[in-house]
Amino acid sequence: MVSTNTVFDAFIQAHRWAVLTHLKRGGAPASSVVAYAVEGGSIVVSTPGKTFKRQAMERDPRVNLCVINNQEPFNFVSIEGAVTIETEHLEDSTRRVFENIEAVGYALPENLGQWLKASERVILRIAPKHFHGVIRSS
Repeated sequence: MVSTNTVFDAFIQAHRWAVLTHLKRGGAPASSVVAYAVEGGSIVVSTPGKTFKRQAMERDPRVNLCVINNQEPFNFVSIEGAVTIETEHLEDSTRRVFENIEAVGYALPENLGQWLKASERVILRIAPKHFHGVIRSS
């Protein structure tokens, strides 16, 4: 479980897309849509390593990940936490992210190790600290 709230945890486990918000150098927030997976008590995101978001998170690891569904009612769970950036041993976490999005047409690259290296990918590992959200029945 990533959350002690069983309703929030079930929602996080059942979805695959989220909005990741980090803080830019001047303190303003910046957001992007990401695919994620749950790994133990943390959440992992695979992203290219040379992005501005990675650079910003190296300066300030505080993030918010807002897990969303894509139909009404528009439920969400927002997760505040701190991110660590992993640059080695990325295969297992990357597989988990791709397993979470394969149902919507994304396939794991054939030579995963080579793809990770060529695209200079990293894993953003989010350690959740606080949760809030709204889960309404349809």
